[in-house]
Amino acid sequence: IPYHPFFFSSKKDYLCLSLIGSNHLLYTLTQDGDGDEGSGEDDSHKAFDPCNHYTALDQAWRATNYTTKNVACDRRVQWKGWYRLFYRGKPIQMPERCVRKEMCGTHSPLWLVGGHPRIRDGVVTRKVCGNWKNNCCMFKSPPIQVKACRGNYYVYKFVKPVACHMAYCADINTVVCGKCRKTESCISRDKITWMCKKNKMRMKVNVHFFVTYPASISGKVNRIMYRKVYVNQGGAFNTRTGIFRAPVSGVYQFFFSTQTRGSGTTDLWLVVNNYWVAMSHSNVQGSSSVGNLSTYMTTLRKGATVYVTHNRGRSWAISASNTIVFGGSLLMVRKI
Repeated sequence: IPYHPFFFSSKKDYLCLSLIGSNHLLYTLTQDGDGDEGSGEDDSHKAFDPCNHYTALDQAWRATNYTTKNVACDRRVQWKGWYRLFYRGKPIQMPERCVRKEMCGTHSPLWLVGGHPRIRDGVVTRKVCGNWKNNCCMFKSPPIQVKACRGNYYVYKFVKPVACHMAYCADINTVVCGKCRKTESCISRDKITWMCKKNKMRMKVNVHFFVTYPASISGKVNRIMYRKVYVNQGGAFNTRTGIFRAPVSGVYQFFFSTQTRGSGTTDLWLVVNNYWVAMSHSNVQGSSSVGNLSTYMTTLRKGATVYVTHNRGRSWAISASNTIVFGGSLLMVRKI
């Protein structure tokens, strides 16, 4: 076979070719260089990654739309290592739904139970079933290992089926998956019609704020108007209103403090969506001064409001003391 860029990432790729009959094509492909672009893996890891070292299996009779009187049996094949399916040079994958008997060039076509994994799943084990006598899982073949690879393709560690005549199928409907871009995934709701869909971008949001009130407070103040801003990453804290508004749904952590000076009790409350949820409390006797820091972690929907109220007592601060403070951070984005 002459060198062709569709099959090989470079001319350095190793090619071992054997012909079995007129339409059976097997060759071993070892990728180097850009075979797993952007994975961040070192060379030692790639050497053992089946996504970079597999045998390409290009046999048109394995397609789900192929039938023939010359039935094949994969029990006669000496399976070794990992395999990637092709159809006339185009990437293809195993069917995830029952295939009619007498298709895929055999009597009992083998299909994948449980669907294909995601890249983050790594190597998984999947059941394989063979259809016969109107029973989609009449034959329960030994399970195989499967791995999802970057570039919208899968590799399989095939094993001998339980009997003849059974053979692993290649779903002709998934040929379209080979056209998906790196930023797309191949999906299907009915496992019949497949399409390329753009991947959702993972939201990277940095939300941190730290503000202070640079003067003393006495008595009841419905909302402390923190005036001195040290950090407001993401702009979620409004200095005009004293309110933090969650820019995205997720898990947040807040802290607030006071410094009580003089005899008496001082209470500050953290208010989330108009509910008092956490208190900073101090009780001082005599002329001593006591500081108190409280923290609170919660899950908020986008648009939730958070502020601090001074319910009673006396809180002491000057412009340089940073004793009456309010702050928080987004720990993780989470759908609610």
